[in-house]
Amino acid sequence: MKIKSWAWAVSFVLIFVLLFTLGAGVCEFARTSTSYATSAKAMCVMEAGSKRVLNKSNFSQQLPMASTTKIMTAITAIENCDDLDAQFEISPKAVGISGTSIYLRKGEVMSTRDLLYGLMLVSGNDASVAIGEHISGDWKKFVELMNKTAYKIGAVNSHFDNTHGLDSPTHYTTAYDLALITSYALQNETFKEIVSTKNTRITNKDGKIRYLKNKNKLLTSLEGCCGVKTGFTDDAGRCLVSACEREGMTVVCVVLNCGPMFEDSKVLLEQAFRDYHLIDLTAGYAYKDCIPVNEGRSQMVRIGTKEKCLYPLKDNEIGKVKYEYNIAEIVDAPVVKGDEIGEIKIFVDNKLQFSEKVFTMESVRRDSVWSKLKDFIERW
Repeated sequence: MKIKSWAWAVSFVLIFVLLFTLGAGVCEFARTSTSYATSAKAMCVMEAGSKRVLNKSNFSQQLPMASTTKIMTAITAIENCDDLDAQFEISPKAVGISGTSIYLRKGEVMSTRDLLYGLMLVSGNDASVAIGEHISGDWKKFVELMNKTAYKIGAVNSHFDNTHGLDSPTHYTTAYDLALITSYALQNETFKEIVSTKNTRITNKDGKIRYLKNKNKLLTSLEGCCGVKTGFTDDAGRCLVSACEREGMTVVCVVLNCGPMFEDSKVLLEQAFRDYHLIDLTAGYAYKDCIPVNEGRSQMVRIGTKEKCLYPLKDNEIGKVKYEYNIAEIVDAPVVKGDEIGEIKIFVDNKLQFSEKVFTMESVRRDSVWSKLKDFIERW
């Protein structure tokens, strides 16, 4: 009886260990599989170059976005400032703004570039107002410029009321729009340099130094992380826009109203890099690189394309790439280098993803009577 009790106890322990191990495995699978359930109210993962959405959840829902607003503030300022290093005087309107601050003082003199670091690393609300006033003369006019820039980018379901992201009924975006805005902003080298900076210091004209440490924890915990912005307000909750670059592919992740924003974003980004690879679709072109020339000094002319299409694909999608060619079989002389003579379309899973013109790569003169006579005499 004692032996049976002992065997039963051992069996119970083994079953418990097995269930615990399986449970841990299930949890790990849940965090790494493509069906990972983020706790974010809205989420969008996007490949920055192609703008392809790799993962999403409520990504078109309009929500407050807190200080991730400052991504729009920063790129609007960078694109509309003639000299980022020119210094200017801080007005009283930019002093004492509620929320996070770099504690600007009335009358101190700073550059737009230094204020951008204060804006993006430590989320200075006062810096955002100072930048807006400097660029447009009035922060409200600068906000109008932000909205115009957002619309130009394609973020048509967003509206900005301010430069900093403090809660307002008509200050909102979507996870998709914010991913679009960030993908656009990351094309700017100045923006990319600022948001990827972990620590720096800025100095005003009087030599006062401010030491800044980036609030984005992923910069030090995720391989390839290159930004971009945290945010929090009571209405928006915890928000994070992050970006990561590996092997030439940049992925942007937006989570809005997400308690474990760093943890969820890291899983979503790792998942994207595991599931997708950036493929040069134009490398699969299969067309003749020369076509005949009618009545030309040369019988053939070289043709080609000018652009590349880099597109993120899963392994099982590569076989779904199809090409459609519409290229002239022959051209008449004279031919001018750069003449458009056709088009190539690329489809993925029967959806058009890219189209490109085909051009002549050299010029070919018409074969005149005199040139024919000259050729005849030379051959004779």
